[in-house]
Amino acid sequence: MNTKIFCDIADITSIKKFNNKSIVKGFTTNPSLMRKAGAKDYKSYSKQILKVCRNKPISFEVFADDQNSMIEQGRKINSWGRNVYVKVPVVNSKNKFSGNVIKALNSKNIKLNITAVYTAKQTEKILRFINKKTKVIISIFAGRAGDTGKDPIPEFTKSIKLAKKFKNVEILWASVREPYNYLQAKQLGCHIITIPPAVIEKIEKFGKSFNQLTIETVKAFLDDSKKSNFKI
Repeated sequence: MNTKIFCDIADITSIKKFNNKSIVKGFTTNPSLMRKAGAKDYKSYSKQILKVCRNKPISFEVFADDQNSMIEQGRKINSWGRNVYVKVPVVNSKNKFSGNVIKALNSKNIKLNITAVYTAKQTEKILRFINKKTKVIISIFAGRAGDTGKDPIPEFTKSIKLAKKFKNVEILWASVREPYNYLQAKQLGCHIITIPPAVIEKIEKFGKSFNQLTIETVKAFLDDSKKSNFKI
């Protein structure tokens, strides 16, 4: 499986840098990343990003919390560019499933990225509300699940199996914690993995032997002990 790497970032300087990397096939953003990047006006900031990222797919998330407003925001976001995916949370803050939002937007041939998914049951529900032609990404949050002691792998396995009936659906590994997650996503058959910039740079350096790693580690400890002038 050729798992595509998307860069999970909203900082425009970083997007300029990573947009030039052939390893990066697209971008994902969310309101938290937009805030961290210093965005004051969501629409104008997103359009600045789109001046840089003209061709690769990029996701911008709705932030309304009621279904009618989510639909309205989704239609507006979709109008910003042909490469835009509208990111919709699987539920709102009151735990109400976003099925009607997904159906309303998908039926208008709007590309979607359904986010904050954790279980195959959620994947199954999403698939009931989409057509079989307009592109849909389902983002399953592996790292956040692992942070709570839950194994996300079975949820990916089941979700990938369910999605095989839909040629327009891609399963995305979200919430990356380490470079090895990329290899896990490939082994599982995930279509996409979205990764922060620092981890992408580590993936680009894949290939060191265990022997190289041992020597580098020992040298680093030795250098630090010398710099600190440690004595026993």
